[in-house]
Amino acid sequence: SLLSKVSLMMGINTRTLSGQLGCYFVKNVLDQEGFGRQKRGYRSIDEIYIKMTDPLFSKQWYLINTGQADGTPGLDLNVAEAWGLGYTGRGITIAIMDDGIDYLHPDLASNYNAEASFDFSSNDPYPYPRYTNDWFNSHGTRCAGEVSAAANNNICGVGVAYNSKVAGIRMLDQPFMTDIIEASSISHMPQVIDIYSASWGPTDDGKTVDGPRELTLQAMADGVNKGRGRKGSIYVWASGDGGSYDDCNCDGYASSMWTISINSAINDGRTALYDESCSSTLASTFSNGRKRNPEAGVATTDLYGNCTLRHSGTSAAAPEAAGVFALALEANPNLTWRDMQHLSVLTSKRNQLHDEVHQWRRNGVGLEFNHLFGYGVLDAGGMVKMAKEWKTVPERFHCVAGSLQDVHKIQSGGKLILTISTDSCQGKDNFVRYLEHVQAVVTVNGSRRGDLNINMTSPMGTKSILLSCRPRDDDAKVGFDKWPFMTTHTWGEDPRGTWVLEVGFQGDEPQRGALKEWTLMLHGTQSAPYIDQIVRNYQSKLAMSKKEELEEELDEAVERSLKSLLSKN
Repeated sequence: SLLSKVSLMMGINTRTLSGQLGCYFVKNVLDQEGFGRQKRGYRSIDEIYIKMTDPLFSKQWYLINTGQADGTPGLDLNVAEAWGLGYTGRGITIAIMDDGIDYLHPDLASNYNAEASFDFSSNDPYPYPRYTNDWFNSHGTRCAGEVSAAANNNICGVGVAYNSKVAGIRMLDQPFMTDIIEASSISHMPQVIDIYSASWGPTDDGKTVDGPRELTLQAMADGVNKGRGRKGSIYVWASGDGGSYDDCNCDGYASSMWTISINSAINDGRTALYDESCSSTLASTFSNGRKRNPEAGVATTDLYGNCTLRHSGTSAAAPEAAGVFALALEANPNLTWRDMQHLSVLTSKRNQLHDEVHQWRRNGVGLEFNHLFGYGVLDAGGMVKMAKEWKTVPERFHCVAGSLQDVHKIQSGGKLILTISTDSCQGKDNFVRYLEHVQAVVTVNGSRRGDLNINMTSPMGTKSILLSCRPRDDDAKVGFDKWPFMTTHTWGEDPRGTWVLEVGFQGDEPQRGALKEWTLMLHGTQSAPYIDQIVRNYQSKLAMSKKEELEEELDEAVERSLKSLLSKN
């Protein structure tokens, strides 16, 4: 019967179907023809074909991950899409601030920018690494190859931006660092150099709290305000290799608003054992740090014309990011330093990154973030496509939202909870409505600094871990003196309302301390940064953020109109 045929087609018992149909009758049955539908934006690893003659290219899993070294296919920087669109870094110069680069290396020589290079360790224009028996000074050469190694020359591998120019700034190879060496390096030829890549910082020993001194801070400020024809120099910083014993918010370079702090994942999406976590990290790329597979490291150039498969650490992660940013700058040379941070937030992907300790969360405007990975792994293809049509974000403003200067005692077994309520300078010229960076300037000390834990929660409910415990930090005297803890986790939020700071001790031994200052500083825009951007993918973070902004702008316009009417009446 017709009912039986329908039952067989749908896999339903005849009695059940007749009971469900009741008094209804099936008038007609049609065979359905199957046809195809494809996920838009989905990238099948089998469809990627990039022909390179470079012998290590097939081992550069961070460029195109097909499962090499037991990795997860598709977990990579998606450079293939950017290259396919014609972006290879042409016209962009990246400076590697390090121990020098082997500019005679046959995989680097054709892309070496001698004009933009300098040796501040020896005060001459030849930043060649100093020879040691153990090749200790190979760090900069390896970083340079990740960014700018030439393509299709049958040597080593391929740089992320293989047609970019690379400059060597040798500044890490002297008995000690000085403020003037750092400042000179960071401010070297800012109208020629577009991106500065730094894979160094204070000692990652889990007990150091340090950052840039006065001259270097001024050089950074000048760089973002005056570099690249006032579009701003782009500073890329490795977040640090102190692992779970350290916190990159104790590193004043990685936690600066003026730098893009980059963490790393290994080729299966897990955290590397040396990864530090902090609320200032913006995004991640790739490195190695767990696997014994000899091909799980980062393949790149090495000293004296050699190649290596063993580059690792967040040292390897920062240059990869610099390469991705070079591709974006080629797509749109008018991007400012802040545009690059916005693009990093909007186009980075969770992909298959996972951390056993910190879960992925969403902030008050729906942006997904992780305390270790930031907003996810950089996506070169997604970034260049968005960069091409990007409109520069509105002017940035700064608001001191409030400050508590009284002494508050902290005891083990309890938490000090403080609040600051703010209108974020509404009604003033420096009103901040849409957040970018938030700083909590804190003065606090304790009987054991390493046991201190500081969290801050925004009015929209986003909790940032400003300071995690550092078990190797025994300091009992210095503490933190006006230290600017920074978070990017509240990106895009409305800062108006009540901010909550929680300070306590974690550890087996009883501790005591005192907080003497908490000043809340808000940085962001008055007008919506994404409302005028072009949306191509309606499932993207940009589409979600733009929709959120439109709804908020409409709500506020209605509220203003009602207030105006009420005041007239």
